[in-house]
Amino acid sequence: MRNRLVFILSAVGLILAVLSAYVFSVQPKPPPPVFTPTANPYGRGIYCEGMIESEQAQGVNINIYPEVPGVVTRVFVNEGQSVRQGDALLSIDDSVQRATSEQLRAQSEAALAMLNELKAQPRPETLAVAGAQVDNAAASLRTARDQLEKQRRSYDMDPKSVSRNDLDNAANTERVAATNLDVVRRQYELIKAGAWRYDIENQERTYTALSKAYLASAALLAKYTLRAPADGIVMTLPASPGSYVSAQGAYNTYTQGFDPLIVMGRPQKRLQVRAYIDEILINELPDRSNIKAQMFIRGTSEQLPLSPTSRPRSSFPISARSWSTCGCCR
Repeated sequence: MRNRLVFILSAVGLILAVLSAYVFSVQPKPPPPVFTPTANPYGRGIYCEGMIESEQAQGVNINIYPEVPGVVTRVFVNEGQSVRQGDALLSIDDSVQRATSEQLRAQSEAALAMLNELKAQPRPETLAVAGAQVDNAAASLRTARDQLEKQRRSYDMDPKSVSRNDLDNAANTERVAATNLDVVRRQYELIKAGAWRYDIENQERTYTALSKAYLASAALLAKYTLRAPADGIVMTLPASPGSYVSAQGAYNTYTQGFDPLIVMGRPQKRLQVRAYIDEILINELPDRSNIKAQMFIRGTSEQLPLSPTSRPRSSFPISARSWSTCGCCR
């Protein structure tokens, strides 16, 4: 009985092994390609890498780099969108710079208020108080002189009627009152003359310096919003809200380098392809009038015929970041 059970288990194991070998030996059917692979349409051809750019006299695109680093907060345009000169393209976090600009603006306004205060002197109320002090000092002087004159007359009539000490005190009181009147009169004239011209000039320079500092800060604040330098089309915009950008541009994780933050082309319906051909293959190219070429957009099935005189016959949206492979006949 035991040998029979062992024989049955062995047979089952053998069957399972054969089934497993068959199942794992069957090759799965490959999925269809995402796009049609690039094929050379010519009998003989040269393959080269290139990039799409706007057709300009200089043959280059408009590369836009930020002048200030920071985190992108908002993107106002999309690739392929037409823009006018001065349109906002992208904004960078400006919270710190905005606060600095507001602080300088407040300091500039405070300096201007102080300057206007100096120019408005004397204040009528202050001048009135100084005038009242002059009148009070003049009255005190008259009282002191009257007292001194009375005591001198009494002393002249009878030296025993007024002590010499009282007479000296009255004379001292009269001199103090005269000095006090002279001081308050000078103070009145000083207030009446207004602010010193040197104080005004110093305050003017302070206000000018703070105003220029505010204008410089406001100009820097404006650079946190990138605007279109000319009419054109946005061809490449690799940045997105939350990404960090610097004066070197946007970091490309694929190439591990920095690309322009925004690439613009001139407003036109025609684009051109810049192809990079190895120098050892240049002699293999035919005459320019006989060159035929096609462009293959990497990662797509699009194939665009290229010609110096014809327009690309395709509705495929082309962007400057779409690197292409060109096949040229030879």
